[in-house]
Amino acid sequence: MRFFSKKNENILKEIYKQDLIVRYALFLTGVFLAAISFNLFILPMRITFGFSGIAVVLNQAFGFNAGNVLLLSSIFALGLSYFFLGKDKTKYSIAGAILYPIFIRLTENVPDMVNMNLEDPLLIVLYGSVITGFGIGLVFKTGFTTGGTDILNQIAYKYAKISIGTAMIIINGAIILIGMYSFGLHIAMYSLMALYIISVLTDKVILGISNSKMFYIVTSKEKEVKDFIIKNLHQGVTMMDSKGGFSGHKQKVIMCTVPTKQYFILKEGINQIDEDAFFVVSDTYETFGGSLKGVY
Repeated sequence: MRFFSKKNENILKEIYKQDLIVRYALFLTGVFLAAISFNLFILPMRITFGFSGIAVVLNQAFGFNAGNVLLLSSIFALGLSYFFLGKDKTKYSIAGAILYPIFIRLTENVPDMVNMNLEDPLLIVLYGSVITGFGIGLVFKTGFTTGGTDILNQIAYKYAKISIGTAMIIINGAIILIGMYSFGLHIAMYSLMALYIISVLTDKVILGISNSKMFYIVTSKEKEVKDFIIKNLHQGVTMMDSKGGFSGHKQKVIMCTVPTKQYFILKEGINQIDEDAFFVVSDTYETFGGSLKGVY
């Protein structure tokens, strides 16, 4: 068990080393866009979801600097991540969790230089949601996260045995309810609309239009690939018997479904384990069950 854990850790390290300059450029661009959108659209319209929503509520209620609130919240979340999820999971969230609030502080004067007409709130919400979704999509596409509620979702998945999607609904739903209590029902409706648009745009930027991706993997290193999926991505797998049409050789096909934002990790992980592997990826629009409560 320890052998495969160490081996999977090395695979992840190799994945994150690839195309570093391009990946960091896209990552920084994504964080910058999300920060600009927060200051231009999310904060003025008091849109509340995620840790950004907590920062908006505290800024409007007590005048706290939103960037500072986000930074403190992110540091707290990283501490929880280190304690509950471990060092390896935490280190890939550090850059986004710290840089996002820093970029918000650096760009907090942008609204003074850009005259935004807040008389059309629907248009402002649409602009902010599209830019935020595109920015966060770039962050996820490069294999990073912005920390925040993503960390809480993973903790809920690991210890409360609920899916990531259910955890997202519960946590963001609670924050939106706080926003509704603070600013009214119309703000909660705008927040729900923004959250939906951001989720859709994020998935589109990463790959395709679905929430999940179905992988069919043919590899000579099926045990290593299976262990990587189960131990690192915490997803179930199904092993299917197959027979080569030309060679007639019998072999296994690994089938699994992963959230769209894990597409990059699994694709590169397969290539790291077996560069001769053949796999097909398709959009998956609905999945039922399959959460790992054990290993199967």
